[in-house]
Amino acid sequence: MAITLTQSAAERIAQQIDKNQAMALRFAVVESGCSGYSYVMDLTDKIDDDDNVYEHDGVKVVVDSKSLAILDGTQIDYVAEGLNQTFKFSNPKATDECGCGESFAMR
Repeated sequence: MAITLTQSAAERIAQQIDKNQAMALRFAVVESGCSGYSYVMDLTDKIDDDDNVYEHDGVKVVVDSKSLAILDGTQIDYVAEGLNQTFKFSNPKATDECGCGESFAMR
């Protein structure tokens, strides 16, 4: 499996990478939130030896090996609804999400 991006997510991330003169998007998880794990997205200029790199429409997504065990198969989407704009995650390993959408639990 892999990490995938929808077309709208790839376009939005590409804009941010260009704007900030970064190399890639780093996608990870941390233990936190009311459900157990939270997604973390940040721009990066560094790819470590143990990182996994996925590329979609010219956009590189970097995931460390520890996070990949939890994120493998996740699709990142970017949704704009009226004034609200957000990234949404479809993670096949997530079994529950908190009400605020900031954290998730997994099996």
